[in-house]
Amino acid sequence: MDVPAVTHVYDNGYPWQGYAGWPESAPITSTPGAFPSSPPAEFHAQYQSPHNGPFGAASEAPPPFCGTGQTALPSLLSQRQPAWTPSPPCINGLFNGLHLDSSNYTILPAGGSPHLDHSVSSPSCESRYGLDPKLLPSAVQIMQDDKAEWEGKVFVSEPTGPLPPLATTDCLTEDRGSASPHFIRCTSYAFPSQAAAAQQSYLPLGAIVAPLARLKETECPLPVCVAAMDKGHIPDCGDCGAHMCPFMAWQDCGQRFYCPFCGNLNEVPWQSYQPTSCQGKRVDSEENPELSWGSYEVLEMQKGQPPGLLLAVDVSSAAVQGGQLELVCQQLRTFLGFLTRGEAGDQSDLRVGLVTYGRKVHLYDLSPALSRPHMMVVMDTEELELPMWSGLLVPLKDCRDSLDSVLQQVPRLAMEAEDNPGSQELPIRAALRIFQALGCPGKLLVFHAAPPSEEALTRGPSGFLRSAKPKSVFQPPDACISLAKECVSQGCSVHLFLFLQQDVGGAWPGHTTHFTGGGFFPYNGLQSEVDREQLNRDLRRCVETNTAYKAQLRVFVSKGLRVSGCYGAFIPGPDPAHISMAALDWSTALALEFSHDGPLDDGRGVVIQAALSYTNAKGERRTQIHSMSVNCSNNLLDTFRNCQAQTLLTFYCKKMFARALERPPQELREELQVEVTRALACYRKHCCSSVVTHGQLVLPQFLKAFPVYLNSLRKSEVLLPGLRSSIPQRLQLRSRLVSMDARSTALHFYPLLLQLPVPAEDCANLAPAEPVRCSASSLDPAGLYLAHGPLVLLLWVGRCVSPGALRQLFNITSFSLLPPGEACLPVLDTPLSISVRSLVQTLRSHAPHSLKLVVAKQGEVSEEVIQPLLVEDKSPNGGASYPDFLYHLHVNSMRLLL
Repeated sequence: MDVPAVTHVYDNGYPWQGYAGWPESAPITSTPGAFPSSPPAEFHAQYQSPHNGPFGAASEAPPPFCGTGQTALPSLLSQRQPAWTPSPPCINGLFNGLHLDSSNYTILPAGGSPHLDHSVSSPSCESRYGLDPKLLPSAVQIMQDDKAEWEGKVFVSEPTGPLPPLATTDCLTEDRGSASPHFIRCTSYAFPSQAAAAQQSYLPLGAIVAPLARLKETECPLPVCVAAMDKGHIPDCGDCGAHMCPFMAWQDCGQRFYCPFCGNLNEVPWQSYQPTSCQGKRVDSEENPELSWGSYEVLEMQKGQPPGLLLAVDVSSAAVQGGQLELVCQQLRTFLGFLTRGEAGDQSDLRVGLVTYGRKVHLYDLSPALSRPHMMVVMDTEELELPMWSGLLVPLKDCRDSLDSVLQQVPRLAMEAEDNPGSQELPIRAALRIFQALGCPGKLLVFHAAPPSEEALTRGPSGFLRSAKPKSVFQPPDACISLAKECVSQGCSVHLFLFLQQDVGGAWPGHTTHFTGGGFFPYNGLQSEVDREQLNRDLRRCVETNTAYKAQLRVFVSKGLRVSGCYGAFIPGPDPAHISMAALDWSTALALEFSHDGPLDDGRGVVIQAALSYTNAKGERRTQIHSMSVNCSNNLLDTFRNCQAQTLLTFYCKKMFARALERPPQELREELQVEVTRALACYRKHCCSSVVTHGQLVLPQFLKAFPVYLNSLRKSEVLLPGLRSSIPQRLQLRSRLVSMDARSTALHFYPLLLQLPVPAEDCANLAPAEPVRCSASSLDPAGLYLAHGPLVLLLWVGRCVSPGALRQLFNITSFSLLPPGEACLPVLDTPLSISVRSLVQTLRSHAPHSLKLVVAKQGEVSEEVIQPLLVEDKSPNGGASYPDFLYHLHVNSMRLLL
């Protein structure tokens, strides 16, 4: 019996193909090797004629039931190939033509698949069950459709508005009383009104908050209010401390306001009083940003000390003998000259200091009143005390020459001293004493060349960290947590540049940087030009990035909900609604999880407010307030219909990676699969409005891409390490992913794979690069592909690429002459070179981290680096392919309903 593949249409007219009549087999297990090596016994291969369908030869299928106002779209494919299909008793009631209920769900039909001429044949892109990945929902197509829908438009962010564009879609936003999706994104924009419904859906109620997200140049900056009642400032709620926002309800002609977060009435001081209009709004609402904007900023009256920049350079014998000390000093001299010239903006008032260290600590007095800098040596590093602190942090405009002179002499002095290597924690303690003495926050840039020290890590016989209970490989030592807490209290952000990258087991030196909002930058020495350019980009990004210091994040949510969890790059405290951070920037995001305390009011909806208090680069104390509202509903269909896959992926990533500190990765992978399986079963049982059979997979309309995202998360190296995955690499990956925003997270778990135009010899005009699916079957041996994610920038070169393209891009004529690995593209005056270099520069500017360009050649060892990026295929570490994982999700969800 034939089970034809059918063609469906997206809401905007783009066709896609899928499967119905999914084979029924044993559910997937969490062990990667548990997949069967061949199709189940009840399957049989069958060839389908394009002229014979399940309803007879040359006959059309009757239209299925699609709901009111819907029409069926019967369609047969013109070519078939042998595929595994279920026996006839398994497919009673299958449809020949199906149509999307565009507001709810997608039905994926299974069966025969059209013949596809794959450019690259790889077992990793083949399904064990004969399912063709090209006929399954495409994350690339969904992102392209969303981009086409919002291209040239402005998303108006207002209360109870429509779903925002995807996080990967570049779209202008306009704030009309609700925070922009740049700052807050919810896992669903229709929360269940009752706790029982929320538990039944198995969908998390949460939000992704990026308080300092960058706005586009053409978008309006946040308005600034002064925290003074004589300036028109309206005081906060006196009971819960929530800040004024457009969702406060005014009563008694403006004399009182109702707080949706605590449910109490507040008296308005006479200095801030304004009457209300007949619509219940204050007459000054349009002039007051607190009443008309979802996001605004409050400038506090008191001003503190501006933050400083402290450079700590390793001058031990290891740094001298390896040559890193001299190279680092040269790079710092060049970088400080770059800051002085004003190319990075006005940095002349930035207070800068220098510390060198080995077993001893050397402090430098850079006071402009001195004829030359003075060096002080601190011998006792156990109880580190400062002999003096005047002149340790001086404005750059006053100490540029002195600092250049010291950096020029440091390599010679270090060679004479021959100091032994010290701990990378020593400069952090010294910087804390300096910042505490001067009463200011700041950034600490540590340039360390010796192998990471394990002084603070006491190990047991088994090699794991000694503790009363077994610890995860991700759990930091207690000494690192204690030091990080001091940094958070002072507002000290630590950035560590490590120039001797070694596999040192669990002694990963990046724990303190992770908890203080800093960065960890490992290098394989500094001998190559690529590494030196990378260091320069990292330095510029560290110093130029707008940073908030001594940050306090408070979260308020409507009465009936509470904040039950907060996940991100910080040290958890007793209250998940109150988070303390040493520093954060535009790329930092946190995940909030909400739970019901009682029923929600469908009329009022849910209001979420995130308030970030921080110190800026000028020493001003400011508070950014972001408030938004979402609907409430008693209908589970509304909750599923208002979800977005990229936001759910970001939430699950942060939650699972945060729990990896205490729980084994295997348990987390199982929990991910169980939760999503139960959610799909709930949707099928309670929300599916059309008649479907057991062989049909049902997915919510806006979660079509969620299975491929979830599968990529499950087989990431953090949760599923491969044979070549070292513990430091996994720790570094987890540290970066847990702080990413929704856009970067989505691009990491489904990278952007761009097919570059390969020009003819006489072609001057090039077509734009087109995104393709992340699968080996998408790679053409005659093509060039640029893979981009927040942590990777890779250029894949096919073995059959034309000599003309190689000449235009690399200035070579043969594929064998192309060197793989880290590379800098030559500057050539050719259309292809200009286009690719411009694209690389654009992608680098949007990434949260500076990226090296890596060249991978087809068929060589260097090609291994692209395999983890082909997330739709079987991964090198044993993760399932996208079709197989989707198949097992369907089988497991059906078993829950039987």
